[in-house]
Formats: sequence, structure tokens, C-alpha cells
Amino acid sequence: MGKKSIFILEIMLVLLVISLAGNAPAADKKAQLAYVKWADAIATVHLAEAILEKKMGYEIELTAVDTAAMWQTLETGDIDAVTCAWLPGIHGKHLAGVKNNVEDLGPNLEGVKVGLVVPGYVQIKSIGELSANAEKFDNKIIGIDPGAGIMSMARDAIRTYGMDNMELIASSDAAMTAILEHKIKNGQWVVVTGWTPHWMFGKWDLKYIDDPKNVFGAEETINTVARKGLKEDKPDLFSFLDAFKLSLDDIHEIMAWNKENGSPELNAVRWMDQNPDKVANWLP
Repeated sequence: MGKKSIFILEIMLVLLVISLAGNAPAADKKAQLAYVKWADAIATVHLAEAILEKKMGYEIELTAVDTAAMWQTLETGDIDAVTCAWLPGIHGKHLAGVKNNVEDLGPNLEGVKVGLVVPGYVQIKSIGELSANAEKFDNKIIGIDPGAGIMSMARDAIRTYGMDNMELIASSDAAMTAILEHKIKNGQWVVVTGWTPHWMFGKWDLKYIDDPKNVFGAEETINTVARKGLKEDKPDLFSFLDAFKLSLDDIHEIMAWNKENGSPELNAVRWMDQNPDKVANWLP
């Protein structure tokens, strides 16, 4: 082999090495996000993953954990961020315990709440009207798991609003939504324990009925929280997470897709491709 051929071969090898190095994410282009296996958290974190990988060249590792582990690994810096902190109520104590080692970036979703929910065609506006219309609801409030916090609130609502003729029915999320679907198909009145975000709001026309006695509490937010030092280590990642904000319509749409086909990764990319202007606003 001549010197010219050897030289060309060496150039080709150098270019190949450069190409391979360019395709491999650098250490500062890798990140870890944790989440709990709630439908809204699954939708949000997979959307963040899709944008970071497709638009910003990151390699994202997702880790599903329980609530306590999520906050512990965030405090120790073993993960970079979470996008599913319910504040100030549900996760408030967890945040207070680690606040010196994390940074709260504020809400990525507002309007988070729990309460009693009816189809849009049901002609009442307040919990106080349920008792007078009890027969139209078969004298039932359809609930979920008996130990859930919203069930305790619903029992308090029955006492507070004097609804002795209404019975709270314990079931499950799946059973509650199945009953809701059946009633809606038949145009019947039904009232269920509900919370936002939930995929059912993306599938049907539903509304909360007013709670003037505030039994179910005030609205919350879902926040993004990052480990301490992320802003200095990965400023572009921090900038994206800080700007990342969804509307209830956005999250309900993704959650409804996930419910239909069970493909959060594909649905995240689908939503990203269908909403380029919103995504562009989040990019650093």
C-alpha cells in the first residue's frame, strides 16, 4: 500500500472516530429524571424526556420510584429533577425536609384540585344542591379506594352539607370511570369523586360542582424541583425545566391518549410534533 493510500486511510479513521464521538452524548448531556407512577406524572416526564432527547441532544434516564424515594434521591443529587411535586399540600412536608438541597422551579401545571364532579349536562352548580336532587343520582356518590384522601373529604362533605340521603360508594379509579362512562352514554345524572389532572377530563365534558364551604380545600400546583447545583452543572437543562409549563388541556390530552393506547413515549413525541410553538418557548 502506497503512502498516499495509507494517508487517506488514516484520514478516514480520524473522521470515523470524530463521527462516533459526535453521536455519543457527552457526560454533561446525560440526565436523570424520577417520577411516581401517577398518570399525570407519567405523561409529564415522558414529554420532558422526548423534548430533551429530540430537541436538545440529551440522553435521559427515567426512574419510577415511590414518593419518599423520589425526594430522597433528589436531596442526595442522585437524580437531577422531578416534574411531579404536588404543592403546597400533598408534598409540602417532603419539600420542607429537603429544601436546603433542592431548588423549587415553580409550577409546571396550575389548577390542580380535587372535588365532586358531574357531566356537563347535569344542571346543578353546587354541592349544596345534591341532596335536593338525590334521586336523580340514585342517592349515590361514586368514589374510589376507601382509604384515599379524597374519600375522607367526600365523607366530610356529606356531613358538612347535611346530605343524609346520599351514600358514598367505595370502588376504584377504574370502576368509578366505568360507571361514569356508562351513565354518560345513557345521558343519566351521576356524581363522582374527581381530581385534576385526570384523563377522564380529556375524554368527556365534565365539571366540578362548587364547594362554598371549602371541604375539598384550595387548588394546588404541580411543580418542577431540581437538585441543588443543576443550574451550574447543566444550565441548558435547568433553563428548559424552568420554562416547562403545561395547561390542563395539554396534560388531559396526553393522558387521554395514554389511556387509549398505553404508549406514553409515542404519545409524548406525537404531542411534541403537534405543538411546535409551545415546545419552542421552552427551549433555551
